[in-house]
Amino acid sequence: MNVISVKDLTKRFGNFTAVDRITFEVEQGEIFGFLGANGAGKTTAMRMLCGLSMPTSGEATVAGYDLYKHAEKIKKNIGYMSQKFSLYEDLTIRENIRFYGGIYGLNDGSIKSKTDHLVATLKLEDKVNTLVKSLPLGWKQKLSFSVAMIHDPKIVFLDEPTGGVDPITRREFWTMIFEAAHRGTTVFVTTHYMDEAEYCNRVSIMVDGQVEALGSPEVLKTKYEAKDMGEVFLKLARKAKRGDD
Repeated sequence: MNVISVKDLTKRFGNFTAVDRITFEVEQGEIFGFLGANGAGKTTAMRMLCGLSMPTSGEATVAGYDLYKHAEKIKKNIGYMSQKFSLYEDLTIRENIRFYGGIYGLNDGSIKSKTDHLVATLKLEDKVNTLVKSLPLGWKQKLSFSVAMIHDPKIVFLDEPTGGVDPITRREFWTMIFEAAHRGTTVFVTTHYMDEAEYCNRVSIMVDGQVEALGSPEVLKTKYEAKDMGEVFLKLARKAKRGDD
């Protein structure tokens, strides 16, 4: 079953076309890698799919809701983790969980049980009343991902979630992604780490606002005669004619 369906989705800013008629579908429980060099348009596309930016033209449904008509319903049925840390650093872990649980419409009982489960899973019981700003970056990122999942969304959008963290933390973070997908959550993830692209069920690579390649890592490596996804990415990125957005 497709939980994201996109057809000819386009976003223009004046005379500049950031996203140019992209078309793809994403299945339930799939880990879908959404790649592209800086300026390729991937962040703009993700913002549209999250209901944060209105398309110029094209069609899309996310979690069963039309992008034009039901942007607010989309926001309630997805999780989102930005590339910049998105929790409030001057609140404690417990306060952040309560705040976001309230935003997603959870009642007090659900928030309490979710808090207990979340801090136990992350082994943060002794730090639950600690200000988030005192946590190491890796713990912040894992906490941010867990909070984005607190309302059991159908889809979670992750925008470069492992940027700046150490290799061990990256592996731990991807274990959390695999577990979420195993439970049926669709994971839509951007990354600049090509080894992470290998973990995805399918990968889309954008070049100059368009989807230049789409398929499983094995299919793409065969098609582009590459030893790994890094080589695939470089072969496609070299075709880019425009710079950063």
